[in-house]
Order: sequence, then structure tokens, then C-alpha cells
Amino acid sequence: MISTTSQRLAIDDPSLAHLLYALMTAFPLLFLPTLLGLIINLGQKSSSAGALVSSHLRWQRRSTIGFMVLGGVGFSLSQIWLSAIIYLIATLWFCHRILKGWLNLTDGVAI
Repeated sequence: MISTTSQRLAIDDPSLAHLLYALMTAFPLLFLPTLLGLIINLGQKSSSAGALVSSHLRWQRRSTIGFMVLGGVGFSLSQIWLSAIIYLIATLWFCHRILKGWLNLTDGVAI
């Protein structure tokens, strides 16, 4: 007997998440690849991605937005030395988030 009910399948193809992590790692290049990755990520927010890919997309969104907020705080400070410290902390934090997320994606672990 043929069933006519359709089930929504969750696609768990991590290739998009790998591409977005690669774009995030190019943040020293005028921050444009990271912004492009964020735009693509926001476009995929409502797609039917699986649990693994969805958790990594959320991780990437929060990482990029957090980096932009910390960069904005660093930009708004008037003391150069304090601004440089904030930029350094933001950069190290962002690199940590990229590395941790990409390694977990490679291992097949959700964040």
C-alpha cells in the first residue's frame, strides 16, 4: 500500500556550514567575507536544516554578531591602548569560536 502522507525530512549536509566557517576565517580581509557569511547564514535561518547544521548556523550567527559588538565597543573608545586591547580580545575570542565550531562540525558534534 502506498502512503500519501509526506514527512518533512531534515537535511544534514554540513557543506554550507563548512563554507560559512571558511568565510568567517577570512575576517582580516576588510571583514567583508564574514558579513557575506552572516547574510547567507541569516538567509538559511528558516530552512529545514538538520539539528547538527542548525546548531552550527546559530553558533556562527552569535559569534559574528558578538564580534561586531565587541569591535564596535573597541571602536567607540577614545584611548588607543584600551581600544587595541578590546580588539585583541575580540579577535582571540572570535578565532576560538571559529576553531571550536569548525572542529565540532568536522567531528559531527552539534554545538
